Amino acid sequence: QVQLVESGGGLVQAGGSLRLSCAASGRTFSSYGLGWFRQAPGKERQFVAGISWSGGTTHYSDSVKGRFTISRDNVKNTVYLQMSSLKPEDTAVYYCAADQSGAPNSDHSYMDYWGKGTLVTVSS
Repeated sequence: QVQLVESGGGLVQAGGSLRLSCAASGRTFSSYGLGWFRQAPGKERQFVAGISWSGGTTHYSDSVKGRFTISRDNVKNTVYLQMSSLKPEDTAVYYCAADQSGAPNSDHSYMDYWGKGTLVTVSS
């Protein structure tokens, strides 16, 4: 069992930066693939970034590639999402999720555990 708690959301101007954190409980954190997803009002949840259990593999949605960076610290049981050059269209609730397979899965239906989310609002 893994419990995930996101933090770091807030209000930022377009062009600014934020770093989201997701703290996990559970002894098997280092074996899980982790991902960030987001959901804007009235829209479906979409994949943002994923990282494998070792941190050796990452991938990103086209909409954030080059602006966002996912990383993890298996000692601190934490995964991060560094967001730069933020745009108003990045406004959403951001969720952290874990996949028992260890893969950086981009399909939210394969994720086994979810946090409750943190709101990011980007003003123009």
